[in-house]
Amino acid sequence: MRNIIVEALKQSPLEKQRIEIVERKGLGHPDYICDAVMDQISVRLSKEYMDKAGEVLHHNVDKSLLVAGEAEHRFGGGMVKQPMLFVFGDRATSEINGEKIDVSRIAVNIAKEWFRKNMRFVDPEKHVKYQVELKPGSVGLVDIFRRKGKVRGANDTSAAVGYAPMTRTEKIVLKTEQFLNSKEFKRLFPESGEDIKIMGYRNNNHLHLTISMAFVDSFISSEEDYFDKKVKILEETEKYVRSNTDFGNVDVQLNTLDVRGRGLSGIYLTVLGTSADSGDSGQVGRGNRVNGLISLNRPFCSEAAAGKNPVSHVGKIYNILTYKIAQHVYEQVSEVEEVYIWLLSKIGTSIDHPAIAAAQVVMKGNNSIEKVRCKIEKVLDYELENIDKFCMELAQGKIPIC
Repeated sequence: MRNIIVEALKQSPLEKQRIEIVERKGLGHPDYICDAVMDQISVRLSKEYMDKAGEVLHHNVDKSLLVAGEAEHRFGGGMVKQPMLFVFGDRATSEINGEKIDVSRIAVNIAKEWFRKNMRFVDPEKHVKYQVELKPGSVGLVDIFRRKGKVRGANDTSAAVGYAPMTRTEKIVLKTEQFLNSKEFKRLFPESGEDIKIMGYRNNNHLHLTISMAFVDSFISSEEDYFDKKVKILEETEKYVRSNTDFGNVDVQLNTLDVRGRGLSGIYLTVLGTSADSGDSGQVGRGNRVNGLISLNRPFCSEAAAGKNPVSHVGKIYNILTYKIAQHVYEQVSEVEEVYIWLLSKIGTSIDHPAIAAAQVVMKGNNSIEKVRCKIEKVLDYELENIDKFCMELAQGKIPIC
């Protein structure tokens, strides 16, 4: 028997509240880079362990720092004077039955692959240095992986929360960043860098989007050229937002720190399309939550999911699973308008039996929670019963985390 709790929330769903604030850090943001790379390292390590040991072994590569480099920005193309430094940290199994696993090589190669695939102007051999600080795990946490059973014991006492559905504001913030970082948009506007951040603010039915976008200086010939291209990008962005939302009013602004007449000091230029070339460092856990957003009106887990192992670290498993369960409940139970799922682990206890699994739901109209309680409990029970399959999907990198 699992400790499952279902209760009704006496509150207005977020979509019907007056104020909503949502943020997304895009593909080239230093925090996003850290999350994405470290999670890909976990996926590759999991594959290596599966190939050599038949199971995922202990690792938690969830600590990293991308230290900003130094660059000289110029119209027509600047130069990188000092490369970025990517520091990889925490724990990973580096030996299996006497056979060494080159954890450092795996980490660096994954980072280089990611830069080549996602950042058009970053040369991972020239523009980034790497420092690997991945050590063997503690005896107690490593021993969890020696204990038999269908699923692992939780490696921590931790809590997570996920929700469904997304609001209109959340959806458009997510979709707009993905549009601006799409291959088609970059083909039309190659001066648009990958480092994009969107802050969305809704006041009743009025949507405000403030967008920060790093421009690539090799495509900008002058201050006038910058502002001309900025106007065209803003027009295309506004067109996209208006055609993909039904808000009464839409206000989109781009690079609001810019000031005409100040030359290079008054505009947002980068050499590599990311502020990490000289302006801003990055760190795991400071970016998006596992659904790709930072929604300030919602409760969220403080754990950084990226890079944690996918079979025992509840900071990753529960963090992502709560969103999956919430979506499942929302789709299966039509009487529900909004869903919040909570999971609390107890260290050492099998992850399929959390200390608490709770659903808090906002009901539609006059529907009664008693009418759907059993149905919601069954959804939670089903997802927890099949958590081993979910963990394998995480291990194989089938579920995005940022």
